Amino acid sequence: MSSDLRAVSIEFAEVMTGWVSAESTTFDDGREDGEKAGNALALHVTVRIADLDAFLHTPEHAGTLVGHVDCALLGGVCPVQSGTFRLLPNTADRDRKVMYYQLYGITPQGEAFTFVGEKQVQHDALFDLWRDTTTLYVNVFRGHVDPAKPALADLWVTGIIGLTRDDFIHVLRGLRAVDAMGHTSLTGLFAFGKFFAGKLWDVYAPHLPPSPNHPVRRYAKFTTEGVTGAAISVHPFSTADGLGLSLSRFKRADCDDVVLLIHGLTNSTDMFIMPEHRNLVQHLLDEGFGDVWSLDWRGSCRFPYNLARNNYNFDDVALFDHPAAIQELRRHIGPHRRLHVIAHCVGSITIAMSVFARTVQGIASMVLNSVALTPDVPAWSEIKLRFGPWVSDNLLAIEYFNPSWRREPAWSVGKLIAYAADIVHGECNSPECHMLSFMWGSGRPAVYNHANVSPETHERLGDLFGGTSVHYYRHVFRMVKSGNTAVKFEPGNPRYAALPDDYMMNAADIKTPIFLMQGQDNRVFADSNIRCHERLEKVAPGRHKLHVFAGYGHQDPFMGKNAAVDIFPHIVEFLREHAHAS
Repeated sequence: MSSDLRAVSIEFAEVMTGWVSAESTTFDDGREDGEKAGNALALHVTVRIADLDAFLHTPEHAGTLVGHVDCALLGGVCPVQSGTFRLLPNTADRDRKVMYYQLYGITPQGEAFTFVGEKQVQHDALFDLWRDTTTLYVNVFRGHVDPAKPALADLWVTGIIGLTRDDFIHVLRGLRAVDAMGHTSLTGLFAFGKFFAGKLWDVYAPHLPPSPNHPVRRYAKFTTEGVTGAAISVHPFSTADGLGLSLSRFKRADCDDVVLLIHGLTNSTDMFIMPEHRNLVQHLLDEGFGDVWSLDWRGSCRFPYNLARNNYNFDDVALFDHPAAIQELRRHIGPHRRLHVIAHCVGSITIAMSVFARTVQGIASMVLNSVALTPDVPAWSEIKLRFGPWVSDNLLAIEYFNPSWRREPAWSVGKLIAYAADIVHGECNSPECHMLSFMWGSGRPAVYNHANVSPETHERLGDLFGGTSVHYYRHVFRMVKSGNTAVKFEPGNPRYAALPDDYMMNAADIKTPIFLMQGQDNRVFADSNIRCHERLEKVAPGRHKLHVFAGYGHQDPFMGKNAAVDIFPHIVEFLREHAHAS
C-alpha cells in the first residue's frame, strides 16, 4: 500500500435531478408518470473518500455520502442521516459495474426512508458510456431497510434521475484530492483518474468469447433429488391433436387445495424442482400444500419434437394442452378439490387464455409471473419477433433455436449464430446464457439478474432450457401489435372456433382471482403484468392482485437462489387467501 495515497482524501459534489412516481413500480414508468405529474426528485450529495489508498485496494471502492434529497412526494427537503457510495465495484456480471448510492434519511414529517440508486455501467448499446455514467435508477423504500434485500422492502417512489452536461462539468470542477497537510495532491488526482478510466475500460473494451468446453455436470439431467419427503409419480397423457404430454406429481399428503405448476417456453418441470437451492415444489410441500403437480406442456424441453420445425401457436396450448392436463389431473384428485395454478412466461399466457376462453374451468386461483394477457416487449425484442421467424425459415433454414448450440461438435449455422451471440454478450462465460439473451428479451443478460442465480444453476442452463421452433414468435408479435392483447393467431381457422378472437373480451365475467407478479427488471416481457392489472382493474376492481419485486427479472422469481425467501412467501400467502374459497 502507498503511504502517499493513504493520507490523501477525495471529495466531490453531485446534483442529480429527474422524475419519480409513487404510483409506478418500474423505473421507466416512474420517470414517465412522474414527469407528467410534475413530481421531481433532486439528489444533492457530497462524496467523501477519507483514505484513497484503502478505497483503491478494497473491492467495495466505497466512500460516504452527506447531503439531502428534495422531493415533494417525500414531503420536501429530506436530510441524509448516513450514506454509502461505491464507485464501480465488480458485480455478478463480468462486464457490468455500478455506481451505487445508498442513503438513510428522514422526511420533514419524521418518516424514515432508504434511498437506493444505481448507475448501470454496462456496454449494451453503441455510444452508451455517457448515458451509463450519468443516469441513476432510483428506488426509495419506506423505513430503514436492508438495501441488499429490495424484494422484501416496501417501495415508496421510483424513477430515474441524472446529471446534465453542466452538472457533470461542475462535478469535475469540484473534484478535490487533498493530502494530510491540506494541499492539493496531483498524485491522488492521477491515481483516482487512472482507477476510474481503468474500470471503464474493463466494461467497454472488447471481450473474447468464452470457451465451449462443457462444465462438469453436478446434477443429473431431469433429476428429482431437489424434492424430499414426497412420493413422486409421472402421469403421461395425450392431447386431442395427437401429442404426448406428462404430469409429474409430488405427493406428501392428501390435501383439499391442490397446486398445479406450469413452466415457461423451453423450460420444463425442472425449473420448479432445482436441487441447488430451496425450490418451489419443496417450499409448497413444507408449507402444507401436500399435493403438488407440474405440467410438461408441448413447449417443454423434455420433448424431442421441439427440436424440429413446427407451427404450434399459443392457441394450440390453450385449446389442447391445458384442458387435457386438467382432465388427467382431475382423474386422480377427483372433481371437488380446489385447484390452484402457478405459471410462468408462456405458461402464464396460455393458462390465462384457457381460463378466459373457458376451455378450462374450476380454477380456485392463479399466480402468473412476468406476463399474462397483455404481452409487452422491449423495442429490440419486437424487432426480433418481427423478422426472426422469416430470417430463420427463409434465409438460414433453421428448424429451431437451441441455447446449447455452441457446445455441439462440428460446425453448423446454429453454432455460428451461437458464436455471434458470444461476441456481443460479454457479461459472463456461459454460451447458453448468451443464447438465452439472444432468443428472449433485451439485456445483458435478458432472462434474469446474474446476482440472483447460483453458480450451479448458471453451469447447467443447457439442462434447464432447451430448443424451440421460432413460430411461437409470430403469435407473440401478433399480440404485441394488437394493442398488447392476447388474441387468436388465426381468427378464421375453424380448428380454433372454440376460442375467442380476443381473450380479454370476457374479463369481467372471469371470477378466478389472479396474483400477477413480475420482477422490476423484467427484460423479456417488460411491464406486461402491470398493464394487465391496470386493464383488469377497470373491469373487475379489487378482484386481482399485483406485486412487482425489486431486484428481480423475468426468470429468477422462480429459479433465483433466494426466491424462497423473497418471492415464495408472497405466493403462499395468496394461495392461503383463496384456499377455502368455494
